[in-house]
Amino acid sequence: MPPPSAREQDSPFRTEPTARDTARQFVLPLVVRIERAAPPARTDALETAARAVLVMLSDERSLGDGPWARAMRDWQDARIRKVVRRARGAEWRRAEALDGLTVTGGSAEVRVFPPVPLDGWPKDLARLQVSGTDLDDPEPPPAAGAGLPVLWLNPELEMSAGKAMAQAGHGAQLAWWELSDAQRADWRAAGFPLAVRTAPASRWAELTASGLPLVRDAGFTEIAPGSATVVAEHPALRRG
Repeated sequence: MPPPSAREQDSPFRTEPTARDTARQFVLPLVVRIERAAPPARTDALETAARAVLVMLSDERSLGDGPWARAMRDWQDARIRKVVRRARGAEWRRAEALDGLTVTGGSAEVRVFPPVPLDGWPKDLARLQVSGTDLDDPEPPPAAGAGLPVLWLNPELEMSAGKAMAQAGHGAQLAWWELSDAQRADWRAAGFPLAVRTAPASRWAELTASGLPLVRDAGFTEIAPGSATVVAEHPALRRG
């Protein structure tokens, strides 16, 4: 399946019906490990979730005739829904036993699984909590390093950590779709470095008008349909 064009990329997040709405709907499950005694930092969790999506997209099992490839194609032909759930202790160990990938950040662990039908979640994932996933940063995150891909969050929206993790994953995926094969290979070889930051209020309008990949939420949870949530600023995609 070829990547959508820049103009088609908004379609998974539109509120009006499209061909993606009439296709069978799948969801990409992500589970973040949140132990009571040592929860991850919020920004690290967002960044780790975004990298987890990229790792899943680029894994050999997701490509060609790989065992996850059909599910990945079906998911990307519909709305690219992602749902983040939380687990700890035995819940996390059961999630780790399921087919998937675990990506580790500084303090965060996120496991991503091949897409499943909306009504076909594995039992050990379906029982996990999806609401109320919130985290804090012990200290404000530093400025993103020069030349680093940045997923800019809308400064006017309040989102739970779980919601923001899903939106960061959307932004990373839209950037991935826009890159050439060579640019994707370079990003993967580097370990998918990226930063997630809240955009300065003074720059948000400029970012949304820049032509960079822009996520618009479908409005299923927390925020209004059509809300712009993330702009993906990858160095290879900067205009001008």
